[in-house]
Amino acid sequence: MATRQEPALAKAGVTDRHTALDYAQVLKELSDVHFPGAKSITLVQDNLNTHAKASLYQAFPAAEARRLVERFEWHYTPKHGSWLDLAESELAVLTSQCLDRRIPDKPTLTKEVAAWVRHRNSRHAKADWHFTTETARIKLKHLYPVL
Repeated sequence: MATRQEPALAKAGVTDRHTALDYAQVLKELSDVHFPGAKSITLVQDNLNTHAKASLYQAFPAAEARRLVERFEWHYTPKHGSWLDLAESELAVLTSQCLDRRIPDKPTLTKEVAAWVRHRNSRHAKADWHFTTETARIKLKHLYPVL
């Protein structure tokens, strides 16, 4: 029987920029550090232009990029879906629990965010999601096919 692993955050993502090369490095870390034995890694992500398979080909030689591309099962969220509410909620929790004070420099910020992530992940923090498929069909009817 296959086991299902909990979602992982690649690292406490405090970076100076968010480029395709940065994104490719995070995917490599997910693949090779966090889930090296996984047959396939389900990746659910937004539609940011750098969040594409092409980013891996920009960052790595073709053979390595292809190896990484094939490790992931790629799923993109709807461009106009309420999944953003969930992400914004998590950022609000980060802000209220971790960033609600003056943080003097980037190394301290990195350390504080990493500690917060470890704490959230160790307690398997969950979102209480109330947006159902039925609600989605009403609010997002323009995205659903007419049967």
